[in-house]
Amino acid sequence: MGLTTLKDYLSDWTLEGRTRSQVADTVMALAETSIRISELVARGSLGGRLGQIVSKAGEFDEQKEIDLLTNGMIAEALKAAPVAALASEESEHPITLNPDAPLLVATDPLDGSSNVDANVSFGTIFSILPRHPASVGEAAFLRPGSHQLAAGFVVYGPHTALVLTVGLGTQIFTLDRSTNTFHMTSRNVEMAAETTEYAINSSNARHWDDPIRIYIHDCENGANGPCGHDFNMRWTGSPVADILRILTRGGIYLYPGDRRKGFHQGRIRLIYEANPFSWLIEQAGGKATTGRDRVLDVVPSSLHQRTPLICGSRYEVDRVVRIYSGQEFKGDRSPLFGRRGLFRALP
Repeated sequence: MGLTTLKDYLSDWTLEGRTRSQVADTVMALAETSIRISELVARGSLGGRLGQIVSKAGEFDEQKEIDLLTNGMIAEALKAAPVAALASEESEHPITLNPDAPLLVATDPLDGSSNVDANVSFGTIFSILPRHPASVGEAAFLRPGSHQLAAGFVVYGPHTALVLTVGLGTQIFTLDRSTNTFHMTSRNVEMAAETTEYAINSSNARHWDDPIRIYIHDCENGANGPCGHDFNMRWTGSPVADILRILTRGGIYLYPGDRRKGFHQGRIRLIYEANPFSWLIEQAGGKATTGRDRVLDVVPSSLHQRTPLICGSRYEVDRVVRIYSGQEFKGDRSPLFGRRGLFRALP
């Protein structure tokens, strides 16, 4: 018996109701579009100047040609799906598709697109929500991540992988390029509860708040510190690549807020990135927090709201939460001591 295809997996899941069938149709539309995107990005520079910056989106974000191309591809594909509106990181306002349809989709069409020219893995992230209330405007999307019906992301790397949850565990599918079919290659992923790897951009250490500085100091101390074992640091700068590695190998991903202007709430978008990542992590047995709150409980106040994100192996996430709550500010592991660690903060 061969590997289960994405279509077969969703067909089995849809036996229990009409809403599931509509969600499955939407997932398939996104998956089929991701195949086209994978073909586009696989051409690299042969496909044109895909990494060329064509506009600015806010103070810190730049839009590349590939961002706008993939955004258009997804919007066009979802016109044939039961989707009322699409909210995209690349669009200031939601795009109305089929106003009477029952679902909403939020997406980052090409997360990590700054890596396009460097041939580093990047991907497409999506979240599917029920349309409630009747509005298809911005307010319709301002609901906590716990309301998601499906979430996933596609990583375009040496192979193309689709990571998906419909609330029954986290599944990983791999694209067979000979048939353009996604086959399940990891069923019901179970993350390791403990880890020896963490992912953070340590170049921002001087801007971190005390809890993050203390936690990373503990990791750097390794077996000689309160963690009791050594750690390795991994950081690609492409969230989908880091999250996939953590799902399959265990680890903790940290993108905290910091003291820089515009970074107090981090840089991860709550609706397009943090919510789908967090549900996938939780469905695999991990945890996801802002440092103080469960990510999936946060009610967005704006479409492009940002949030700190700390997620991964549950024991390490719990450790960070305890530091934030003050439970681990003991003895020489105090906020003051944290500032005297390997990463020094400027006054």
